[in-house]
Amino acid sequence: MSTALLTDHYELTMLAAALRDGTADRPCVFEVFARRLPEGRRYGVVAGTGRLLDAIRDFRFGEAELDVLERTGVVDDRTLAWLADYEFTGEVDGYPEGELYFPGSPVLSVRASFGVGVVLETLALSILNHDSAIASAAARMVGAANGRRMIEMGSRRTHEEAAVAAARAAYLAGFTATSNLEAGRRHGIPTAGTCAHAFTLLHDSEEEAFRSQVEALGADTTLLVDTYDITNGIELAVRAAGPGLGAVRIDSGDLGVLARQAREQLDSLGAKNTRIVVSGDLDEYSIAALRAEPVDSYGVGTSLVTGSGAPTAGMVYKLVEVDGRPVAKRSSHKESRGGRKGALRKHKDTGTSLEEVVFPFDHQPDLDEHDRLLQVPLLRGGQPAGEVATLAQSRERLRAALVSVPWEGLKLSRGEPAIPTTFL
Repeated sequence: MSTALLTDHYELTMLAAALRDGTADRPCVFEVFARRLPEGRRYGVVAGTGRLLDAIRDFRFGEAELDVLERTGVVDDRTLAWLADYEFTGEVDGYPEGELYFPGSPVLSVRASFGVGVVLETLALSILNHDSAIASAAARMVGAANGRRMIEMGSRRTHEEAAVAAARAAYLAGFTATSNLEAGRRHGIPTAGTCAHAFTLLHDSEEEAFRSQVEALGADTTLLVDTYDITNGIELAVRAAGPGLGAVRIDSGDLGVLARQAREQLDSLGAKNTRIVVSGDLDEYSIAALRAEPVDSYGVGTSLVTGSGAPTAGMVYKLVEVDGRPVAKRSSHKESRGGRKGALRKHKDTGTSLEEVVFPFDHQPDLDEHDRLLQVPLLRGGQPAGEVATLAQSRERLRAALVSVPWEGLKLSRGEPAIPTTFL
Protein backbone atom coordinates (compact mmCIF):
# COMPACT_ATOMS: atom_id res chain seq x y z
CA MET A 1 0.00 0.00 0.00
CA SER A 2 1.31 3.44 -0.93
CA THR A 3 1.99 5.88 1.91
CA ALA A 4 2.31 8.84 -0.46
CA LEU A 5 -0.94 10.56 0.53
CA LEU A 6 -0.32 10.21 4.25
CA THR A 7 0.94 13.76 4.05
CA ASP A 8 -0.19 17.36 4.20
CA HIS A 9 -1.41 19.39 1.24
CA TYR A 10 1.28 22.04 1.72
CA GLU A 11 4.12 19.56 1.23
CA LEU A 12 3.11 19.19 -2.41
CA THR A 13 2.37 22.86 -3.03
CA MET A 14 5.84 23.71 -1.70
CA LEU A 15 7.24 21.11 -4.06
CA ALA A 16 5.31 22.57 -7.00
CA ALA A 17 6.61 26.06 -6.30
CA ALA A 18 10.19 24.79 -5.90
CA LEU A 19 9.98 22.92 -9.19
CA ARG A 20 8.74 26.07 -10.89
CA ASP A 21 11.51 28.34 -9.56
CA GLY A 22 14.32 25.78 -9.91
CA THR A 23 15.13 25.30 -6.21
CA ALA A 24 13.73 21.75 -5.86
CA ASP A 25 17.10 20.23 -6.78
CA ARG A 26 19.16 22.12 -4.22
CA PRO A 27 20.89 19.67 -1.83
CA CYS A 28 19.45 19.99 1.68
CA VAL A 29 19.59 18.51 5.13
CA PHE A 30 16.42 18.13 7.20
CA GLU A 31 16.55 17.26 10.86
CA VAL A 32 14.03 15.80 13.32
CA PHE A 33 14.36 16.89 16.94
CA ALA A 34 12.30 17.90 19.96
CA ARG A 35 12.88 21.37 21.39
CA ARG A 36 11.80 20.15 24.81
CA LEU A 37 10.45 17.06 26.53
CA PRO A 38 6.76 16.87 27.50
CA GLU A 39 6.03 18.48 30.85
CA GLY A 40 7.26 16.33 33.72
CA ARG A 41 9.31 13.94 31.59
CA ARG A 42 13.01 13.31 32.22
CA TYR A 43 13.81 11.43 28.99
CA GLY A 44 12.25 10.37 25.71
CA VAL A 45 12.37 7.04 23.87
CA VAL A 46 12.95 6.88 20.12
CA ALA A 47 10.36 4.57 18.57
CA GLY A 48 8.83 4.10 15.13
CA THR A 49 12.09 4.13 13.18
CA GLY A 50 11.46 0.68 11.74
CA ARG A 51 7.94 1.65 10.70
CA LEU A 52 9.21 4.87 9.17
CA LEU A 53 11.80 3.13 7.00
CA ASP A 54 9.08 0.83 5.67
CA ALA A 55 6.83 3.83 5.04
CA ILE A 56 9.56 5.65 3.10
CA ARG A 57 10.01 2.56 0.93
CA ASP A 58 6.29 2.65 0.14
CA PHE A 59 6.17 6.41 -0.48
CA ARG A 60 5.43 6.14 -4.20
CA PHE A 61 2.82 7.85 -6.35
CA GLY A 62 0.93 5.30 -8.42
CA GLU A 63 -2.01 5.88 -10.73
CA ALA A 64 -4.54 6.02 -7.89
CA GLU A 65 -2.58 8.65 -5.94
CA LEU A 66 -1.84 10.74 -9.02
CA ASP A 67 -5.49 10.59 -10.07
CA VAL A 68 -6.59 12.06 -6.75
CA LEU A 69 -4.08 14.89 -7.02
CA GLU A 70 -5.10 15.63 -10.61
CA ARG A 71 -8.86 15.57 -9.94
CA THR A 72 -8.57 17.83 -6.92
CA GLY A 73 -6.11 20.22 -8.55
CA VAL A 74 -3.61 20.02 -5.69
CA VAL A 75 -0.64 20.36 -8.06
CA ASP A 76 0.04 21.19 -11.69
CA ASP A 77 0.92 18.79 -14.51
CA ARG A 78 4.65 19.35 -14.14
CA THR A 79 4.53 18.32 -10.49
CA LEU A 80 2.35 15.30 -11.28
CA ALA A 81 4.93 14.11 -13.80
CA TRP A 82 7.72 14.59 -11.21
CA LEU A 83 5.77 12.68 -8.55
CA ALA A 84 5.09 9.80 -10.95
CA ASP A 85 8.82 9.05 -10.88
CA TYR A 86 9.31 9.77 -7.18
CA GLU A 87 11.48 7.44 -5.18
CA PHE A 88 13.47 8.43 -2.12
CA THR A 89 17.12 8.25 -3.15
CA GLY A 90 18.72 10.20 -0.34
CA GLU A 91 20.49 9.30 2.87
CA VAL A 92 19.08 8.98 6.36
CA ASP A 93 20.96 8.75 9.66
CA GLY A 94 19.35 8.67 13.05
CA TYR A 95 19.17 7.45 16.60
CA PRO A 96 18.41 3.73 16.48
CA GLU A 97 15.05 2.62 17.74
CA GLY A 98 15.12 2.09 21.48
CA GLU A 99 17.67 4.86 22.09
CA LEU A 100 16.90 7.68 24.52
CA TYR A 101 16.63 11.27 23.32
CA PHE A 102 16.72 14.65 25.07
CA PRO A 103 15.94 18.26 24.09
CA GLY A 104 17.74 19.07 20.85
CA SER A 105 18.86 15.52 20.10
CA PRO A 106 19.17 15.11 16.29
CA VAL A 107 16.92 12.06 16.23
CA LEU A 108 16.81 11.86 12.42
CA SER A 109 18.87 13.47 9.65
CA VAL A 110 17.59 13.38 6.04
CA ARG A 111 19.93 14.37 3.21
CA ALA A 112 18.38 14.81 -0.21
CA SER A 113 17.36 17.47 -2.68
CA PHE A 114 14.70 19.81 -1.33
CA GLY A 115 11.97 18.20 -3.41
CA VAL A 116 12.86 14.64 -2.45
CA GLY A 117 13.24 15.43 1.25
CA VAL A 118 10.51 17.93 1.98
CA VAL A 119 7.63 15.63 1.05
CA LEU A 120 8.60 13.21 3.85
CA GLU A 121 8.02 15.74 6.65
CA THR A 122 4.47 14.82 7.64
CA LEU A 123 5.01 11.09 7.29
CA ALA A 124 8.16 11.13 9.43
CA LEU A 125 6.60 13.27 12.15
CA SER A 126 3.32 11.38 12.34
CA ILE A 127 5.15 8.09 12.93
CA LEU A 128 7.95 9.29 15.19
CA ASN A 129 5.77 11.59 17.29
CA HIS A 130 3.14 8.93 17.93
CA ASP A 131 5.40 5.95 18.54
CA SER A 132 7.95 7.86 20.60
CA ALA A 133 5.20 9.29 22.81
CA ILE A 134 3.75 5.83 23.46
CA ALA A 135 7.15 4.22 24.06
CA SER A 136 8.19 7.03 26.42
CA ALA A 137 5.03 6.59 28.51
CA ALA A 138 5.33 2.80 28.39
CA ALA A 139 8.94 2.90 29.60
CA ARG A 140 7.86 4.88 32.66
CA MET A 141 5.15 2.32 33.35
CA VAL A 142 7.55 -0.59 32.99
CA GLY A 143 9.92 1.10 35.41
CA ALA A 144 7.11 1.64 37.91
CA ALA A 145 6.07 -2.02 37.61
CA ASN A 146 9.55 -3.08 38.72
CA GLY A 147 9.77 -6.30 36.72
CA ARG A 148 6.14 -7.39 36.93
CA ARG A 149 4.28 -8.56 33.84
CA MET A 150 2.71 -5.78 31.73
CA ILE A 151 -0.09 -6.32 29.22
CA GLU A 152 -1.02 -3.64 26.67
CA MET A 153 -4.80 -3.58 26.22
CA GLY A 154 -5.67 -0.17 24.76
CA SER A 155 -7.02 -1.13 21.33
CA ARG A 156 -10.56 0.04 22.15
CA ARG A 157 -9.33 3.48 23.17
CA THR A 158 -7.65 4.61 19.96
CA HIS A 159 -7.79 4.37 16.16
CA GLU A 160 -7.54 0.82 14.89
CA GLU A 161 -4.20 1.39 13.13
CA ALA A 162 -2.83 3.47 15.99
CA ALA A 163 -3.64 0.53 18.24
CA VAL A 164 -1.24 -1.70 16.32
CA ALA A 165 1.51 0.91 16.38
CA ALA A 166 0.93 1.53 20.10
CA ALA A 167 1.21 -2.18 20.87
CA ARG A 168 4.53 -2.29 19.01
CA ALA A 169 5.87 0.77 20.85
CA ALA A 170 4.77 -0.63 24.21
CA TYR A 171 6.47 -3.95 23.54
CA LEU A 172 9.66 -2.14 22.54
CA ALA A 173 9.49 -0.35 25.91
CA GLY A 174 9.28 -3.61 27.85
CA PHE A 175 5.62 -4.60 27.96
CA THR A 176 5.19 -8.37 28.02
CA ALA A 177 2.22 -8.86 25.74
CA THR A 178 -0.63 -7.15 23.90
CA SER A 179 -4.31 -7.89 23.51
CA ASN A 180 -4.14 -6.82 19.84
CA LEU A 181 -4.01 -9.77 17.45
CA GLU A 182 -2.97 -7.68 14.45
CA ALA A 183 0.05 -6.46 16.40
CA GLY A 184 0.85 -10.09 17.09
CA ARG A 185 0.58 -10.94 13.39
CA ARG A 186 2.59 -7.99 12.05
CA HIS A 187 5.26 -7.70 14.70
CA GLY A 188 5.45 -11.08 16.43
CA ILE A 189 4.38 -9.66 19.79
CA PRO A 190 2.97 -12.23 22.27
CA THR A 191 -0.79 -11.82 22.67
CA ALA A 192 -2.90 -12.43 25.74
CA GLY A 193 -6.53 -12.32 26.82
CA THR A 194 -9.34 -14.45 28.18
CA CYS A 195 -12.87 -13.16 28.87
CA ALA A 196 -14.68 -9.91 29.60
CA HIS A 197 -17.60 -9.12 31.88
CA ALA A 198 -19.98 -9.83 29.01
CA PHE A 199 -19.10 -13.52 29.16
CA THR A 200 -20.00 -13.68 32.83
CA LEU A 201 -23.24 -11.79 32.28
CA LEU A 202 -24.16 -14.14 29.44
CA HIS A 203 -24.47 -17.06 31.83
CA ASP A 204 -27.16 -17.65 34.44
CA SER A 205 -24.58 -17.67 37.22
CA GLU A 206 -21.02 -16.56 37.78
CA GLU A 207 -19.93 -20.09 38.66
CA GLU A 208 -21.43 -21.41 35.43
CA ALA A 209 -19.42 -18.83 33.46
CA PHE A 210 -16.21 -19.73 35.29
CA ARG A 211 -16.68 -23.45 34.74
CA SER A 212 -17.32 -22.88 31.05
CA GLN A 213 -14.15 -20.82 30.70
CA VAL A 214 -12.05 -23.37 32.58
CA GLU A 215 -13.40 -26.20 30.43
CA ALA A 216 -12.51 -24.27 27.29
CA LEU A 217 -9.18 -22.73 28.31
CA GLY A 218 -7.90 -24.89 31.15
CA ALA A 219 -7.31 -24.23 34.83
CA ASP A 220 -4.34 -21.94 34.09
CA THR A 221 -6.72 -19.33 32.67
CA THR A 222 -7.40 -15.91 34.21
CA LEU A 223 -10.89 -15.46 35.67
CA LEU A 224 -12.40 -11.98 35.93
CA VAL A 225 -13.83 -11.88 39.46
CA ASP A 226 -15.30 -8.38 39.87
CA THR A 227 -18.53 -8.62 37.87
CA TYR A 228 -20.54 -8.90 41.09
CA ASP A 229 -18.94 -9.39 44.51
CA ILE A 230 -15.17 -9.95 44.41
CA THR A 231 -14.95 -12.07 47.53
CA ASN A 232 -17.65 -14.42 46.30
CA GLY A 233 -16.15 -14.32 42.81
CA ILE A 234 -12.77 -15.52 44.06
CA GLU A 235 -14.39 -18.34 46.01
CA LEU A 236 -16.34 -19.45 42.94
CA ALA A 237 -13.24 -19.13 40.73
CA VAL A 238 -11.21 -21.48 42.92
CA ARG A 239 -14.17 -23.85 43.17
CA ALA A 240 -14.41 -23.94 39.36
CA ALA A 241 -10.70 -24.29 38.58
CA GLY A 242 -9.28 -25.77 41.75
CA PRO A 243 -6.21 -24.52 43.62
CA GLY A 244 -4.26 -24.61 40.35
CA LEU A 245 -6.18 -21.61 38.99
CA GLY A 246 -3.80 -19.51 36.91
CA ALA A 247 -4.93 -16.01 37.86
CA VAL A 248 -7.77 -13.76 38.90
CA ARG A 249 -8.26 -10.29 37.41
CA ILE A 250 -9.65 -7.28 39.25
CA ASP A 251 -10.77 -4.44 36.97
CA SER A 252 -12.31 -1.91 39.35
CA GLY A 253 -12.31 -0.50 42.87
CA ASP A 254 -9.45 0.29 45.23
CA LEU A 255 -6.96 -2.05 43.60
CA GLY A 256 -4.41 -2.01 46.41
CA VAL A 257 -6.90 -2.98 49.10
CA LEU A 258 -8.60 -5.50 46.86
CA ALA A 259 -5.29 -7.11 45.86
CA ARG A 260 -4.33 -7.63 49.51
CA GLN A 261 -7.73 -9.11 50.32
CA ALA A 262 -7.60 -11.32 47.24
CA ARG A 263 -4.14 -12.62 48.15
CA GLU A 264 -5.24 -13.52 51.66
CA GLN A 265 -8.38 -15.23 50.39
CA LEU A 266 -6.58 -17.16 47.64
CA ASP A 267 -3.96 -18.38 50.10
CA SER A 268 -6.65 -19.48 52.55
CA LEU A 269 -8.33 -21.47 49.76
CA GLY A 270 -5.07 -23.24 48.91
CA ALA A 271 -4.54 -21.27 45.68
CA LYS A 272 -1.16 -19.97 46.80
CA ASN A 273 0.28 -19.83 43.27
CA THR A 274 -2.72 -18.14 41.68
CA ARG A 275 -1.61 -14.80 40.31
CA ILE A 276 -3.39 -11.47 40.70
CA VAL A 277 -3.87 -9.27 37.64
CA VAL A 278 -5.18 -5.72 37.99
CA SER A 279 -6.47 -3.34 35.34
CA GLY A 280 -8.72 -0.31 35.07
CA ASP A 281 -7.43 3.20 34.24
CA LEU A 282 -3.88 2.47 35.31
CA ASP A 283 -0.98 4.80 34.55
CA GLU A 284 2.62 4.99 35.76
CA TYR A 285 1.62 6.76 38.97
CA SER A 286 -1.06 4.28 40.01
CA ILE A 287 1.26 1.40 39.07
CA ALA A 288 3.98 2.88 41.27
CA ALA A 289 1.47 3.24 44.11
CA LEU A 290 0.74 -0.50 43.83
CA ARG A 291 4.39 -1.55 43.99
CA ALA A 292 4.13 -2.79 47.59
CA GLU A 293 0.89 -4.70 46.94
CA PRO A 294 0.64 -8.41 46.02
CA VAL A 295 0.03 -7.70 42.32
CA ASP A 296 1.61 -9.97 39.72
CA SER A 297 0.53 -8.32 36.46
CA TYR A 298 -0.87 -5.05 35.18
CA GLY A 299 -3.19 -4.47 32.23
CA VAL A 300 -2.90 -0.93 30.84
CA GLY A 301 -5.12 0.64 28.19
CA THR A 302 -6.25 4.25 27.86
CA SER A 303 -3.30 5.98 29.51
CA LEU A 304 -0.83 4.02 27.41
CA VAL A 305 -2.33 4.62 23.96
CA THR A 306 -2.74 8.33 24.74
CA GLY A 307 0.85 8.73 25.92
CA SER A 308 -0.24 9.12 29.55
CA GLY A 309 -0.92 12.81 29.15
CA ALA A 310 1.65 13.43 26.40
CA PRO A 311 0.11 12.06 23.17
CA THR A 312 2.88 13.53 21.00
CA ALA A 313 6.63 13.70 21.44
CA GLY A 314 6.70 17.27 20.12
CA MET A 315 9.25 16.49 17.41
CA VAL A 316 9.68 18.83 14.44
CA TYR A 317 11.20 18.35 10.97
CA LYS A 318 13.30 21.36 10.06
CA LEU A 319 15.48 22.39 7.15
CA VAL A 320 18.94 23.02 8.65
CA GLU A 321 21.25 23.12 5.64
CA VAL A 322 21.03 24.22 1.97
CA ASP A 323 23.93 23.75 -0.47
CA GLY A 324 26.19 22.96 2.49
CA ARG A 325 25.27 26.27 4.19
CA PRO A 326 23.62 26.22 7.64
CA VAL A 327 20.13 27.76 7.79
CA ALA A 328 18.06 28.29 10.92
CA LYS A 329 14.63 29.46 11.97
CA ARG A 330 14.72 32.42 14.39
CA SER A 331 11.04 32.73 15.35
CA SER A 332 10.48 33.34 19.06
CA HIS A 333 10.11 30.05 21.00
CA LYS A 334 10.53 28.08 17.76
CA GLU A 335 14.23 28.49 17.15
CA SER A 336 16.32 25.88 15.37
CA ARG A 337 20.10 25.44 15.12
CA GLY A 338 21.50 25.46 11.63
CA GLY A 339 23.72 22.84 10.04
CA ARG A 340 23.88 19.09 9.97
CA LYS A 341 24.67 17.68 13.40
CA GLY A 342 25.98 14.59 15.11
CA ALA A 343 25.63 13.56 18.73
CA LEU A 344 27.43 11.59 21.38
CA ARG A 345 26.69 10.61 24.94
CA LYS A 346 29.27 10.79 27.69
CA HIS A 347 29.35 8.20 30.48
CA LYS A 348 31.13 7.57 33.73
CA ASP A 349 33.41 4.56 33.85
CA THR A 350 30.55 2.85 35.73
CA GLY A 351 28.32 3.22 32.66
CA THR A 352 26.10 5.99 34.06
CA SER A 353 25.33 8.60 31.42
CA LEU A 354 26.53 12.15 32.11
CA GLU A 355 25.75 14.38 29.17
CA GLU A 356 24.43 14.55 25.60
CA VAL A 357 26.75 16.47 23.28
CA VAL A 358 25.41 17.77 19.95
CA PHE A 359 28.11 18.95 17.55
CA PRO A 360 28.49 20.16 13.95
CA PHE A 361 28.72 17.00 11.88
CA ASP A 362 32.02 17.96 10.24
CA HIS A 363 33.64 18.85 13.57
CA GLN A 364 33.28 15.72 15.67
CA PRO A 365 35.09 16.14 18.99
CA ASP A 366 37.67 13.61 20.10
CA LEU A 367 36.00 10.68 21.83
CA ASP A 368 36.87 9.77 25.37
CA GLU A 369 36.95 6.12 26.43
CA HIS A 370 33.35 6.06 27.57
CA ASP A 371 31.82 8.30 24.88
CA ARG A 372 29.32 6.75 22.47
CA LEU A 373 28.21 8.14 19.11
CA LEU A 374 24.43 8.03 18.83
CA GLN A 375 23.47 8.29 15.16
CA VAL A 376 23.70 5.27 12.88
CA PRO A 377 23.27 4.99 9.09
CA LEU A 378 19.69 4.01 8.21
CA LEU A 379 19.35 4.58 4.44
CA ARG A 380 21.90 5.06 1.70
CA GLY A 381 20.67 5.84 -1.78
CA GLY A 382 17.20 5.13 -0.43
CA GLN A 383 18.15 1.57 0.50
CA PRO A 384 18.68 0.09 3.99
CA ALA A 385 22.21 0.70 5.24
CA GLY A 386 23.10 -2.69 6.65
CA GLU A 387 20.94 -4.85 8.86
CA VAL A 388 17.84 -3.17 10.24
CA ALA A 389 17.49 -3.75 13.98
CA THR A 390 14.76 -6.18 14.96
CA LEU A 391 12.10 -5.26 17.48
CA ALA A 392 13.76 -7.59 19.99
CA GLN A 393 17.12 -5.86 19.49
CA SER A 394 15.54 -2.43 19.91
CA ARG A 395 13.84 -3.63 23.08
CA GLU A 396 17.19 -4.74 24.49
CA ARG A 397 18.80 -1.44 23.44
CA LEU A 398 16.24 0.49 25.47
CA ARG A 399 16.68 -1.77 28.49
CA ALA A 400 20.42 -1.10 28.43
CA ALA A 401 19.94 2.63 27.87
CA LEU A 402 17.64 2.96 30.87
CA VAL A 403 20.17 1.17 33.07
CA SER A 404 22.60 3.97 32.24
CA VAL A 405 20.25 6.78 33.30
CA PRO A 406 21.16 8.44 36.62
CA TRP A 407 18.81 7.37 39.39
CA GLU A 408 17.28 10.84 39.70
CA GLY A 409 16.35 10.75 36.03
CA LEU A 410 14.19 7.66 36.48
CA LYS A 411 11.91 9.24 39.05
CA LEU A 412 8.32 10.01 38.09
CA SER A 413 8.44 13.39 39.81
CA ARG A 414 8.82 16.55 37.75
CA GLY A 415 12.33 17.80 37.12
CA GLU A 416 15.02 18.61 34.60
CA PRO A 417 15.98 16.12 31.87
CA ALA A 418 17.92 13.15 33.22
CA ILE A 419 21.11 14.47 31.63
CA PRO A 420 21.93 17.90 30.18
CA THR A 421 22.42 18.58 26.48
CA THR A 422 25.45 20.60 25.41
CA PHE A 423 25.65 22.19 21.95
CA LEU A 424 29.11 22.78 20.48
